Amino acid sequence: MTLPDLLIPTYVQMLKALSAWLGKAETQRPEGGAELLLAARLAPDMFPLATQVRFACVQAQEGLFRLRNEAFPVSVGVLLDEGRNAADHPGTIADARARIAETIAVVEAAMGDTHPIDPATPIAHALPQGMVFDLTAEQYARDWALPQFYFHVMTAYAILRSQGVELGKADYVAHMFAHLRPGTMPSQ
Repeated sequence: MTLPDLLIPTYVQMLKALSAWLGKAETQRPEGGAELLLAARLAPDMFPLATQVRFACVQAQEGLFRLRNEAFPVSVGVLLDEGRNAADHPGTIADARARIAETIAVVEAAMGDTHPIDPATPIAHALPQGMVFDLTAEQYARDWALPQFYFHVMTAYAILRSQGVELGKADYVAHMFAHLRPGTMPSQ
């Protein structure tokens, strides 16, 4: 298994889940009520839902391009700007879902162009504050790319739940139902 073999399906399935959660929010809060959720936060010093969605998309794209030692697409900068400004300009649920769909398209396009990445390849991961982490490709994927992606996805899930959107474990692991052994689903 290569690092892209691990990351790409993970990003796609969880981004699809995130989009579905936003769809549920729209259904459960019609007539613009779902739009108010985009400004919701878990804590005053945390980013709002609109930012969490954009940053999940950033993490998916950034992870793949960094591992491939390629320049980030323009979409990463757009998502970062939107995410940083989302407290003042959260956009709409349709905007958020469009960003997710665009990211899925970028990630799926990378699927067709995967090449093995030596897990020992050195990666210098610089943060905007000036900190630099020296990692191998394997460490970057395991210790940064996936955890950061899941942080933003799970924070979005937690915001939606805390705001009363009816989501459950089945919504989080919806991708697993494709693997469910016939006849093993509990009756309700």
